[in-house]
Amino acid sequence: MGQARRVLLAGTLLVLVAGGALAVTRPEFPASLAGWRETLEALLPDRAPAPVARLPAPRTAIEDGRTIVHLTPAERARVGIVTQVLHARPHPRESTGYGTILDLARVTELANSYAGAVAALQTARARAEVSVSAARRLKSLGAAAIATAQIETAEGTALTDQAAVTAADSQVRTLAATARQEWGSVIGKAIIERGSLVTRLIEREDFLMQVTLPPGENLTQAPQTAFAEVPPQSVRVSLRLVSPATRTDPRIQGQSFYYLVSGESGLLPGMSVMAFLPTGRTTTGVLVPEDALVHAEGGTWVYRGLGNDSYVRHPVRTDAPMSADGFVVADLPEEGEIVLSGAQALLSEEMRSRVRVVGDDDD
Repeated sequence: MGQARRVLLAGTLLVLVAGGALAVTRPEFPASLAGWRETLEALLPDRAPAPVARLPAPRTAIEDGRTIVHLTPAERARVGIVTQVLHARPHPRESTGYGTILDLARVTELANSYAGAVAALQTARARAEVSVSAARRLKSLGAAAIATAQIETAEGTALTDQAAVTAADSQVRTLAATARQEWGSVIGKAIIERGSLVTRLIEREDFLMQVTLPPGENLTQAPQTAFAEVPPQSVRVSLRLVSPATRTDPRIQGQSFYYLVSGESGLLPGMSVMAFLPTGRTTTGVLVPEDALVHAEGGTWVYRGLGNDSYVRHPVRTDAPMSADGFVVADLPEEGEIVLSGAQALLSEEMRSRVRVVGDDDD
């Protein structure tokens, strides 16, 4: 039965095609076309109607020259959009510096050399005391009891040992001056006295970081505490002031300071990090966390809410003041809703809409 139906259908189609070829040139062609459609639908009663193509609702719109991203509550939850109303207020201002963990081989070398020089001085002094005493004793006995040549030999030995004491003392003084000249009075004194500062550095309980400010930016007084970001998660660790640095970083040419950082911070000698130094001044604005920022089109941006689950990009100046690991943005609306998490998803949706628009224009 199925085979006969297929044969009948095929024959009907051939007849319709042949008849259609003749009917195209006739005036009643449209009416004939409608009749063919009805005939075919009668032969295929179980055929479901073709689905109507529906385009997804657009998530972006251009308003006042800005691209607005609209999301439904379900879409917000899916991409993890988290917002918070942030208020403009005064914040402590920080200067951004560049930190380098220094190699302390030179500190260790100076400390060991100074200790060796001090031991050599003590040995020379002990030898000189013995030889001078011997020369005095022989001289007190007189030429009648001791040969003149023996007395002169003892006196010569005493003079030689005293000269050795002078040379050893000069070496100690030279190393002490070198330590102060290379590392400053605080670290230099610790090298000379073998203080706890140098001991902790040599034993890698602490590391020494040189923090250099950008050229033209100066602090009248170095802050006692500062912060550095440990890559790759940019976790902040505290720094403790040691002293002003005796030299600047030749790559930056700015004001420099020495700071201590814990040996358990994850930093290692040779690493370069961002450092943040309190300036003692305040700046007013909305504090935007660094995690809320996105980078696109050569700039830095933050997304703010417009209400009704709509968001728009807002520019952040590259020289915006920093405070507590965030940027203080002065031109954000008062009590504005800021996207703290999920900004990258909003940026991707915005860029995707632009690609679609360009593709439509090309068509």
